[in-house]
Amino acid sequence: MPVSSGVRKRIAEFLDPDDEIHYVFPADVFGSTNPGVFFAVTRKTITIMTTGRLSRKTPKSVVSTGLRNQRIGPVDTSTVPWFKFNGIDYEIDDEYVPVVHAADAEIMRDAAKPEDPLPDL
Repeated sequence: MPVSSGVRKRIAEFLDPDDEIHYVFPADVFGSTNPGVFFAVTRKTITIMTTGRLSRKTPKSVVSTGLRNQRIGPVDTSTVPWFKFNGIDYEIDDEYVPVVHAADAEIMRDAAKPEDPLPDL
């Protein structure tokens, strides 16, 4: 089930108001006692927010923010879908695998653009 517009609105409150959300998906930190997080992939950043212990549907605070110049995946789908991001293992539901792939494809497309051979013109 896609992330609701209400959750997206709450996530946007933690982000730079000039930024634009491209992708949002929930994940679980593998082996954590407080596993629920949201990944918010924006035009500028990848922001991870914890959901807290009582509700896994409401973002509570920002855990980390990084520039939007790295891939999230690849996602290993041989068992429960999972990926390693910044040294931490995350599990996601099957339905969010295409979201991670789309976010990665977007950054790979931007990275594949050739440099301007004549930037001063």
